[in-house]
Amino acid sequence: FIALISLSFGGAVGLMFLMLGCALPQYNQYWPLFVLFFYILSPIPYCIARRLVDDTDATSNACKELAIFLTTGIVVSAFGLPIVFARAELIYWGACALVLTGNTVIFATILGFFLVFGSNDDFSWQQW
Repeated sequence: FIALISLSFGGAVGLMFLMLGCALPQYNQYWPLFVLFFYILSPIPYCIARRLVDDTDATSNACKELAIFLTTGIVVSAFGLPIVFARAELIYWGACALVLTGNTVIFATILGFFLVFGSNDDFSWQQW
């Protein structure tokens, strides 16, 4: 129960940093909201691979490795997009720093979710 509250607090803090990077009067540009797509896309490859792969063996699996590779590409892209926006002068560097801070908190929250709730094979709402 405490883990769920902590994860939801982390998600709220991360989204707060993202919104501050967009909505503060000195920044007032909403281009950084495109990182929301990366937040949605990041867990999808790992969830698909976890359903397809049998975890009984301890050896590495190509499907899982591909999922980790794709997830890493998505996460790196989420950190790169605000930097590209700041270099192209679409957003200010202060807004970029706030968005990068929000990215760090959100992706740590997503990782924490998989560490806390990902050990169970069958998905059920009772563990929440």
